[in-house]
Amino acid sequence: MGSFFGGIKAGTLSGVLYFGGLAVFNVVVLYLFKADTMHTLTNSFAQYCNSAAPTNSTVSGSVDDCFTAVVTILIPIGAFLGFFLSLLYAGVFGLFFEQIPGPGGPYKGELMALVVGLNLVAFGLSGYYFSYLASIAINVFFVAWTAVYGVLLGSRYQKYTSLISFSSQDDKLLRVFVDGRDLTGKARTFATTSTHQVRAEVADDASFKEWETTGGIKVEDPRSFDTVIEVSGSGQVRAQVGKKY
Repeated sequence: MGSFFGGIKAGTLSGVLYFGGLAVFNVVVLYLFKADTMHTLTNSFAQYCNSAAPTNSTVSGSVDDCFTAVVTILIPIGAFLGFFLSLLYAGVFGLFFEQIPGPGGPYKGELMALVVGLNLVAFGLSGYYFSYLASIAINVFFVAWTAVYGVLLGSRYQKYTSLISFSSQDDKLLRVFVDGRDLTGKARTFATTSTHQVRAEVADDASFKEWETTGGIKVEDPRSFDTVIEVSGSGQVRAQVGKKY
């Protein structure tokens, strides 16, 4: 398991840039194809957008009012909802980072970006358009920008986390548990500047000696079998063990 909060941290900046870019591009396209948009609003949404409607009409307003509502209300709301959806997935991305297939952070980020993008399409949050040409422009940009988002998410996650490997001098005599999980012989990512409980579980005929660390790892009490490590960078934690008899 990786770092949930590392994923949230990476997803915050990535999500702001991702949905900010989608929203800005969507607005630009709507203005570029404003004539087509106004025509669609007039013909397909006449019950809501009718420039000839009297003041006391039950319709929402003029076509210009509807266009303004799409730009100033609908698109920002979509971006807001999409951001929090992506933030949830960013946390999941961090939590299961090691289980996601791929050679590195950017590649794994692309897989998560694909999941986020499919969800946005399913919930109708990928963009708003009212003409064929506008739909092509927005969809092409959406695919390309989602790919950029994936690379950014993965690289940010690696920036905000540290890779720590845990080993035992003899894993048959001693197992290393971190926050209650057996991580002997494994490597995991943790949020940089975080602390974690480490415990050595030894066999009956063995005795714990000490913790040895390299890189950005500091042990609160190297001689204690149950202690705390402070993470400030990537590194290794190795438990030394010996037999009693």
